[in-house]
Formats: sequence, C-alpha cells, structure tokens
Amino acid sequence: MSAETKITFGCAPIAWTNDDMPELGSENSFEQCISEMALAGYTGTEIGNKYPRDPETLKNYLEIRGLQVASAWFSSFLTTKPFEETKQAFIEHRDFLHAMGAKVIVVSEQGHSVQGQMDTPVFKEKPVFTDSEWDLLTQGLEALGELAGEKGMAIVYHHHMGTGVQTTAEIDRLMESTSPEKVSLLFDTGHLVFSGENPIEIYQKYQSRIKHIHFKDIRESLAKEVKDNQDSFLVGVKKGVFTVPGDGMIDFDPIMKAVIESGYEGWIVVEAEQDPAKANPFEYALKARKYIDSLMQQTQLV
Repeated sequence: MSAETKITFGCAPIAWTNDDMPELGSENSFEQCISEMALAGYTGTEIGNKYPRDPETLKNYLEIRGLQVASAWFSSFLTTKPFEETKQAFIEHRDFLHAMGAKVIVVSEQGHSVQGQMDTPVFKEKPVFTDSEWDLLTQGLEALGELAGEKGMAIVYHHHMGTGVQTTAEIDRLMESTSPEKVSLLFDTGHLVFSGENPIEIYQKYQSRIKHIHFKDIRESLAKEVKDNQDSFLVGVKKGVFTVPGDGMIDFDPIMKAVIESGYEGWIVVEAEQDPAKANPFEYALKARKYIDSLMQQTQLV
C-alpha cells in the first residue's frame, strides 16, 4: 500500500474564520470555506463555528464537495470542573462526530488555559499543573478514552500553547501516566516548534500513539517577537506567528519522511490560524497543498 492511500489530507476552517476570535474572517461564509478547501485539493475538514451541527445537513454540504470530517476540537475542563460536566459535553460531541464518520476526537485540557486570553503572556503565564491536577487530568482522559471506545473511536490529545500540556516534559508525563489503549496523541508541528520543542524527537518517541496530525508552520521572527514582547497567544495569531507548511521556518522534509516510514495511517490536517484579511485562506491552502504534494513526491523517490 502506498503512503498516499494510508494518509489523507484535510484542512482546518480556522484559516477562514477563527473560533477564538470570530471577528477574524467574520465575512467568510461556511460554504466559501468548504468550497475553497475542496478546490485546493483537500478531502477532509475539521469543524468550525459556522458549520451546521445537524449531521445530515452537514453531510449534504460536504459530500457534494468530496469532503469528509476528520475530527473536531473538544475543550475538556478536567482540572477545574466536576468530571460529570466534561463527560456530558463529551458524549454529545462524540455522538456528533461518530454520526459524521470521524474516527478520532481532538481533546485539549482548557482548565487554567491562557490560550484564549488576549492580554496574558503565553510564555510567562503558561499554567503548570499540580500533582493532584495531573491525576484529575490523566484519570479523566482515560475515562473519556473509554467513552470514545464505546463507539469505536479514539481520543487524540492536543498539546497546545498556553496550556498545561505544551512542553516535551509535559507531553512525556501525559503519555507515561495514561494507557495507550485509552489515550492517543495529536502531533502538531506548529505548537511544538513555537514552544521550543523538537518535533522529530516527539514524533519518533510516540509514533505508535499518534493517531492525528496537524501540519502548521511558524514565522521565526514573529515567534521571537511574541516571546520577547510577552505577547498573548491570540496577539501572536493576529501578528501572524502561524502559517501554512512551506511558508515558515520548519523543515517538513524529515518530518514527512518520519511519518511515512512509521506507517502512519490517518489524517494530516493543514492548520494555520491567521488573519484572513492578511493571508487569503484559499491562496494559503493551495500553497500548502502544492508544498505537501512536492514533499510526498520527493519522499517516495528516495
């Protein structure tokens, strides 16, 4: 089986309309978003705040454009709220994604998160969990993993800037403290490099547990500016710290080789939260698709 049949490529709607800052891309419609994704050559999408939440309605929009749902983000609050609250919200989210045919559920712990705070420095004020909070997180994630398993699905944990699971040490602790049968990992190149981690090392260490991938790139000068200025995560997004693969500092060639050599089967989703008024979403989606196609060709010729 070739790598092309194992790996499918999707695109995230956050480039068209930002879920955390809906004013970014408020002028872009849902139909424009999914039409341009399909036109750029993607076969999958994650779900944004303008997407219909009725499965049959959404399927109709997507199927005529040759798109499937890869996954969708779920915010857990295992460290700050009673488990039952997260459980009920998760079951509703799980059932919606299951109806859409998705196999994985993206989960990110938002207890104490500063990622959505406009004025909180993303590096200086990054939350650090206590031992008891780590216990709440890992036990809660395993319970969510069991709930996902009831539908033949898996949770993929999204390490993320401005949260309690961002660094290599934090990813290590999460992986060591949870069962591989219950908790898988989402591999996000942009968040790792922005944080100062080594994406290849993370990938090679946890490749057997990685079931979902986000490809995003980083503009090096802006990442340094965000850190030096003590900017928030959202200010960094507005400045343009993220971009699509092939447009920033990350060398994706060894990453793609590692992904293919590992036998990865699943989605690689291009995700680059930018201001669409500054970075035309269709133009950048197409740029990323062409870059990925060239990477795939090079890798298969080696």
